[in-house]
Amino acid sequence: MSQSTEKKIQSIAKNRKARHDYTLSTLYEAGIVLEGWEVKSIRAGRSNLKDSHVLIRQGEAWLVNLHISPLSTTNTHRKAEPDRSRKLLLHRIELKRLIGKIKQKGLTLIATELYWRGKHVKVKLALAKGKKKHDKRASIKERDWERSKLRLKKHML
Repeated sequence: MSQSTEKKIQSIAKNRKARHDYTLSTLYEAGIVLEGWEVKSIRAGRSNLKDSHVLIRQGEAWLVNLHISPLSTTNTHRKAEPDRSRKLLLHRIELKRLIGKIKQKGLTLIATELYWRGKHVKVKLALAKGKKKHDKRASIKERDWERSKLRLKKHML
């Protein structure tokens, strides 16, 4: 792609807890349907992805628990709902594939990142399987060991 047609990607919010609580596998990108006040709030950095996940209802994907705090300048004629469910925009084939994987393997779909792609807000989704307590301990132990190895290498040089 040439530089003129390439869209700039800028991260808005990340769900760091997802890597701790789940084993992530396949990543997907989806658009999200937002209202005007939500876009303004996202530009101001007032969004939170913690505990957000995707539900499939009537063949459509909906992002649940994405919190977008309204600005103080938001329209007073309409009540802003910060925790409403938001529709995700996916291709029909991708959606069918996801529904099949979720039903077959007992996986869940987690939102891991919210970012700008050009002028559009996108969500990075990941198929995830919940970790057990002993799995979490093992990943923490592995991460600590990697840090210790780096420290040892640094001191050896």
